[in-house]
Amino acid sequence: MPDIGKHWCLLCKISFWPRNVGPESEASIMSLRPYRDIYRRTSRKVQVGNVAVGGDAPISVQSMTTTLTHDVPATVAQIHALEAAGADIVRVSCPDEASSLAMRQIVDQTTVPIIADIHFHYKRALEAADNGAACLRINPGNIGAESRVREVVQAARANGCSMRIGVNAGSLERDLLERYGEPCPEAMVESALNHARLLEDNNFEDFKISVKASDVFLSVAAYHGLADACDYPLHLGITEAGGLRGGTVKSAIGLGSLLWAGIGDTIRVSLSADPVEEIHAGFEILKSLGLRHRGVSIVSCPSCARQAFPVIKTVEALEQRLAHISTPVTLSIMGCVVNGPGEARETDIGVTGGGKGNHLVYLRGVADHKINDEGFVDHVVKLVEAKVAELEAGKQLDDRAAAVVSAE
Repeated sequence: MPDIGKHWCLLCKISFWPRNVGPESEASIMSLRPYRDIYRRTSRKVQVGNVAVGGDAPISVQSMTTTLTHDVPATVAQIHALEAAGADIVRVSCPDEASSLAMRQIVDQTTVPIIADIHFHYKRALEAADNGAACLRINPGNIGAESRVREVVQAARANGCSMRIGVNAGSLERDLLERYGEPCPEAMVESALNHARLLEDNNFEDFKISVKASDVFLSVAAYHGLADACDYPLHLGITEAGGLRGGTVKSAIGLGSLLWAGIGDTIRVSLSADPVEEIHAGFEILKSLGLRHRGVSIVSCPSCARQAFPVIKTVEALEQRLAHISTPVTLSIMGCVVNGPGEARETDIGVTGGGKGNHLVYLRGVADHKINDEGFVDHVVKLVEAKVAELEAGKQLDDRAAAVVSAE
């Protein structure tokens, strides 16, 4: 068996220690490209409606609505947009009774599991649980006496709700701030574990935990500490990350480093932007690490004077035309022959720019035919859609074969 205790990245001189990797993982270690292997932290599994979080479940992507929750038509419309973008879970805020009571109508009109976001008012948690929430996001420490925590646990258990303990650096308990002097990783982990004990004392363990901060270093350090201190599923996020561009970059650095280290079971990219952009960013982060595969992944060059066609405009057009596809497909769009053939060999479909408007198309990594500038985008779209149809047909055959085997 190879030595898996430590892996070295020879280029960046950074070492990685896989978490919870034992002899039973030997088969997964023997991969063709060990430098790409990610060893996920072993955690418990909880259910958020029909979506499993933790354990061996795929890392889920979630977002939060920005509408007034009691405005049911507006909230449902936004959730539908998030569902179409691929959201696995959606959270709504319940700051008042009208919002928590609206949960029933919202749940009845949507497909994804809905999380109720609760602060301070424990009755909102009771109402949300009774009205169809799949999960309650709470801080047990800010909803009052232990008797109130007990009521929330009873309501969650009676309605099949899980919970999330959400610790934020900006709202740590006063005694922790006085003891540590400022929000720090140790204080955030202690807060999370204290809240976890409140639920454990009530024999409730169907929960996940988050320790978020707007500071990337603080968040990452806190999550590492929490990952070592417990085996509950972890919800990752860099809170108040900022606008679309800055917030996406900030989240990619923080969440990406944690996910690469095997930490994290569900993620939210928090942006001051359309919530649909959070789902897009979340999937792109997971796709870049090979942790989820959804839609068309485009490999494209930044273009230069060697480009044989307008790469930037072509990629922009293809992203728009292919946005409806959810089946995983890889596509390379390269402006010239410097790196084009090499990238095309690694993707399902590839195009490499050639002289005099003759561009070479690769299918399954093999040069197949040439196209010219006219109808370039339309032709590539048809190739991708044909590939999707082929993959979906193969999937249906596999599903039928599996059904026959299970019936026997």
